[in-house]
Amino acid sequence: MKKYLLAVLCLSLLAQSCLKKKNPFSNTPLPHRQNLSAAVLWKLGRVSDPRISPDGKWVLFGVKTANIAANKTHNIIYKMEISGGTPVAITDSLDNANSAVWRPDRQKIGYMSSKGGEMQFWEMNTDGTHKRQMTHLEEGIDLFEYAPDMKHILYAADVQVDPTNEQRYPDLPCEKSKGRIYDELNIRHWDTWNEGKYTHLFFVNYTADGINEKDATDILKNEPFDSPLKPFGGSEQISWTPDGSSIAYTCKKMRGTQYMNSTNSDIYLHNIQTGQEQDLTEANKGYDQSPAFSPDGKYMTWLSMEHDGYESDKNRLMLMDMNSKQITDLSAGFDQVTDMATWGSDNKTIYFISETNATKQLYTYHIGAGAGHEIEQITNGQQDYNELAVGKDGDKNVIVGSQTTMTHPAELYTIDASSKKETQLDFANKYLLDSINTSRVQKRWVKASDGKNILTWVIFPPNFDSTKKYPILLYCQGGPQDAVSQFFSIRWNFALMAAHGYIVVAPNRRGLPSFGQEWNDEIAGDYGGQCMRDYNSAIDAVAQEPYVDRNKIGCVGASFGGYSVYYLAGHNLDKKFKVFIAHDGIFDFTSMYGSTEEMWFINHDMKGPYWKNREDNDYKKFSPHQFIENWNTPIMIVSNELDYRVPFTQGLEAFTAAQEMGIPSRLLTFPDENHWVLKPQNSLLWHRAFYDWLDKYLK
Repeated sequence: MKKYLLAVLCLSLLAQSCLKKKNPFSNTPLPHRQNLSAAVLWKLGRVSDPRISPDGKWVLFGVKTANIAANKTHNIIYKMEISGGTPVAITDSLDNANSAVWRPDRQKIGYMSSKGGEMQFWEMNTDGTHKRQMTHLEEGIDLFEYAPDMKHILYAADVQVDPTNEQRYPDLPCEKSKGRIYDELNIRHWDTWNEGKYTHLFFVNYTADGINEKDATDILKNEPFDSPLKPFGGSEQISWTPDGSSIAYTCKKMRGTQYMNSTNSDIYLHNIQTGQEQDLTEANKGYDQSPAFSPDGKYMTWLSMEHDGYESDKNRLMLMDMNSKQITDLSAGFDQVTDMATWGSDNKTIYFISETNATKQLYTYHIGAGAGHEIEQITNGQQDYNELAVGKDGDKNVIVGSQTTMTHPAELYTIDASSKKETQLDFANKYLLDSINTSRVQKRWVKASDGKNILTWVIFPPNFDSTKKYPILLYCQGGPQDAVSQFFSIRWNFALMAAHGYIVVAPNRRGLPSFGQEWNDEIAGDYGGQCMRDYNSAIDAVAQEPYVDRNKIGCVGASFGGYSVYYLAGHNLDKKFKVFIAHDGIFDFTSMYGSTEEMWFINHDMKGPYWKNREDNDYKKFSPHQFIENWNTPIMIVSNELDYRVPFTQGLEAFTAAQEMGIPSRLLTFPDENHWVLKPQNSLLWHRAFYDWLDKYLK
């Protein structure tokens, strides 16, 4: 039994080949206990993407594991009865399969696989046999969806729209002439240069004999726009109408500086028979995305932000009557964001995820329940629900969610909306987790300098002894508007920090969601203000405890957290912090403005470009480089070459300044990583350098 579990944990390629034959999970703990390490962290399976069968009896899900030696990850698809039982692997590591869905008639399972080279649409029997490649596009596809009537499939693929240099100048072959030419902005995004290709949606006839991509219709033909939205949009931004006649899709149809400065995406409804198209959300000027239709097709829900240029605005749950086109904001009196809205089978119940007090919980909206009774909270634990699937078993809605905590990676749970009972469904990581010494997570409220309360998580080392003294870390969150919730990260993992002997203080400072929109909005135009005072309030409060060594306080963070580290380094005159680590943080707002790739973000938060109000603007007040002469503490800087959000040069500027000033400093950079560190071996190097630097100054 052990060898099959080890396959799930990526310890044996031989065992991986046997996954279809045996149960990959085990309740048998390892013979000895250990603290969490980066190596163990990468052995944990990452469970995701639950999909419930049309009869409500089964669930598909993926488990991603890593092959450290090969420096790759792969995903394996499992099938399991929702009533419980043994998960069965229906693909193996060679398939590298993901995005599995049930065909509407439940006779086949469709999925994405790179087994043939590029990612393509494949099908198999529900027991995993008779795998068959369905699409054969040269450069692969990004996603697919069955039409409800099974007459068509929809898929997304990249299309060359803007001319290439070779098309402009045929005598300069592209393999020898590597230059790029641009006449407008949007020259690069996240970690990719704009090469004139755009992701388009296609529909094509689907039969038992397969499909013919040559007959596919591009519903965005010749349009220089993407659907889904780049870089992270997926199938949630697209939906078939229940009768299979039309496709609702998310798109931002603008270019140049308008594209770079606007978040105004819309939902379009495209009739596949007539080619007619409607912009359903034209009146709204912020984000509109994630359309979903009621089973009877009478209503459409979607997620919407009201204000253009504000990517962290309140995400509202909207409802449209498809006959009258009347729009209702279902979350008008609900001071929380909504996400992953999914219809129940009764056409009256909408399930969604929302953040509250730095957790992510399951809620329902009951249409017609009466004022004040529409929204009901179903779950209420110290946990995050990150994914949601809803199905139907007879007259009963079946709910499966993916849950994490700060000490446990994602596992699937079933949720009974009536009894509010949550039951763990899979145990993909039990074998390893049972061998790991657990950290304790404390929820603590700290008084801010303005008298408000800050929810602060305190994570203690395994086998914590209150009679001893421990070094302590202030964790600064990124975003800037992402809650410090119960996430379990492969990178910034609180349990791993605690396992290295550190008490971790993770405050939900000003500018984070789940505490009302006012709290979330307070950071805009005030990067160096109240949120920095909140950081200090949190670390100062916990540092008063007798088990904290006040001479060993460190400060770490990424993205906005990296900016926070730089800013606090320039205001550390009392030398409270003994060491800093800044990952991909903004160092100089002025140079950042001219090199980042999403202008709406910096224009909103900095209240415009740097050349406006030069004598009194946030670039001057809050840019960390303005306080570099105050740096007095060792600092490690991480900055990656494929990071176009906070460009690589921000880290170079900070490191150069620290070196020139004689500050003990270290630069870690990866030429093949973006804003994150995703490759297994790069991650292991990141972790080793991270803890080597902390230990040098705090232990």
